[in-house]
Amino acid sequence: MVQPVSRRSFMVGAMTAASALRIVGANDRIRLGIIGSGQHGQYLMKNVNEIGNVDWVAVCDVWDQRRAQAERIAGRKLPGCVDYRDLLDRKDMDGVIVATFDHMHAEITAYAVRTGKDVYVEKPMTSLPMQGHDVVRATQEAKRIVQVGLNLRSTPNFVEAKKRFFDSGLIGRVTMVRTLYNANSGYLTPVPARMERKPDGLDWEKCLGWLPKIPWDAKRYFNRFAYWDFSTGGQTGGLFVHMVDIAHWFLGINRPAAAVAAGGIYLHDDGRDTPDTINLALEYPEKLNITFEATLPNTIRAGSSDMVFTGTGGRLSIWTYGYRFVPVHGDTPILQVGSDTPRHFHLEEWLECMRSRRQPVADVVCGHYSALACHLGNLAYKEKRRVTWQIEWKV
Repeated sequence: MVQPVSRRSFMVGAMTAASALRIVGANDRIRLGIIGSGQHGQYLMKNVNEIGNVDWVAVCDVWDQRRAQAERIAGRKLPGCVDYRDLLDRKDMDGVIVATFDHMHAEITAYAVRTGKDVYVEKPMTSLPMQGHDVVRATQEAKRIVQVGLNLRSTPNFVEAKKRFFDSGLIGRVTMVRTLYNANSGYLTPVPARMERKPDGLDWEKCLGWLPKIPWDAKRYFNRFAYWDFSTGGQTGGLFVHMVDIAHWFLGINRPAAAVAAGGIYLHDDGRDTPDTINLALEYPEKLNITFEATLPNTIRAGSSDMVFTGTGGRLSIWTYGYRFVPVHGDTPILQVGSDTPRHFHLEEWLECMRSRRQPVADVVCGHYSALACHLGNLAYKEKRRVTWQIEWKV
């Protein structure tokens, strides 16, 4: 589905890079806005505050309660709005963080860069396969800095492992990557008490955006991962997107040739339409497979996530807690302890790129292709067949 272009969007699209407000200097305080100041948006704001040398200018969220919470984090009164275009049309802003529901990521990012803003957009960058084309084109034409929230690319032990095992060639020829992520309790978020009725200060129609208009649905609002329209397949677009992105980065690939998938709603039959259990496999023209498995019924956190790269030179198991590399020829395994919680390295890099104007490590092109790997797997799951790559998806 392609959303129609309004006259307002067309006029913004006519802007050129020359209309950008300013180039941020090395010592300038960066002026930021936030679009989507829910739980994750507030987490990103707090991380930015820790980095420092930033001023919060404005906040956009469909719920007045979330806007008030963002003000408290900013430490000052912020102009607020429910329509993202009202925020992005401001002239006193250098960049914006987009942390809305998945279905609005692409539309808001494309609009933002056309108004001369740099963008940090949460993953997945798109919720439909063709949305990435407009984001990539708009970003390149406007010469803006867009960092997609694929933050493992900025996590130190992933950066180190790429250099140590892949750039060096030590791992050899990789033919399979196995990924798993189980027991993520965030995908089972319950509706808070007394929210069956929509709060008076929440604009549900703005929240739906370009989606078909439906009555207030508290489950969708508070547990978006359970629904296709508000997320990108639930666990695929929320979890696998990180893992397949790392595989793309480590191996220098980006386009799967085909996908197969199996799974379903095996335990949590609570009105959701995304699977609580899924297995999928992507086949790449470079002669390797990437698999993903995830299930929500398992609530045991220990060992719940991992990525395993199997190569002719050894096997690498890696996640945010560190990595373990076992060489083929019986040498002592190489161990590295990492941090279980990635900090603000990714946001810090985005802010540095706003100053230097170099492209960030997770740009719109990799954001497009990492999301597309999820879309391909989602199609295979939905249609119960082997789905192949479509040439029109290429950017």
